[in-house]
Amino acid sequence: MRIGLSGGGASVERMVEQAREAEADGFSSLWYAGAVSGDPLAAMTVVGRATSRIELGTSVLQTYPTHPLAMANRAASVATAMGRPGFTLGLGPSHAPVIEGVYGYSYDRPGAHTEEYARIVVAALNAEPVDVKGELITARSLGRVAAPDTPVPVLLGALAPRLLRVAGEVADGTITWMANARAVADHVSPRIRKAAGGRDVRVVVGLPVCVHDDPAEARAEAAQQFAMYGTLPNYQRILAVGGAAGPADAVIVGDEDSVTAQITALFDAGATDVWVAPFPVGDRHASRARTRALLATLAAS
Repeated sequence: MRIGLSGGGASVERMVEQAREAEADGFSSLWYAGAVSGDPLAAMTVVGRATSRIELGTSVLQTYPTHPLAMANRAASVATAMGRPGFTLGLGPSHAPVIEGVYGYSYDRPGAHTEEYARIVVAALNAEPVDVKGELITARSLGRVAAPDTPVPVLLGALAPRLLRVAGEVADGTITWMANARAVADHVSPRIRKAAGGRDVRVVVGLPVCVHDDPAEARAEAAQQFAMYGTLPNYQRILAVGGAAGPADAVIVGDEDSVTAQITALFDAGATDVWVAPFPVGDRHASRARTRALLATLAAS
């Protein structure tokens, strides 16, 4: 199984250590939130040079604060500096409270914005000339985008129908958060694969996971740890598609057999990769160790 983990750490040294451990344990990837280390790209470059095969991806970088040509240049620089294949650029429009409340940009028409943005980034990373005056974004590369030494796949944080279409038509797939097996099977997978028209695309499914003998206790903990996601409309919609009343209903919890079955169900639903965010219940060290042990076993299978 292609199973990845959330990446991050209190220091670059810890992030390197984490990546080496994950690589040795057979995990396929590490996924870094846009706020890791303030901006994860510099740390990911160091991590990439300290490892040999593990994929390093962003989950996700916000589109609005960075012009798409500048984003393409950032991604190309990381891929080249890593010195090996394995960097994946995950992009998404974020949410109105962040884009409007923090940056002061309009969050009007995020679907149209992200479609224009994705088309420009993908073209630039493929060393295609860019001369676009769109409805929302203007971009003229004029030869100023450095093509990466190795290909940089682009994934979109796509949950709604429009962006799933764009992820299938334009990008290399999607990376989701809070989409359970039902949402993947009924909504994410069929839409993106129809848009891809037979082209191989990735469906990287991210969910919190805890191996714990008392699922009710684990869900109660998850309800507190992940409450924020239940307040954001984008996640509310995908939770509803999956029949989940809130984040606590979407997380994967239970003993080893139950968690194995739930992760297997994600692949059966159409996931190509599962990105796991382990969360502890009770004794933090013991809880994390138990979850990590099972995940490493599944990653090796």
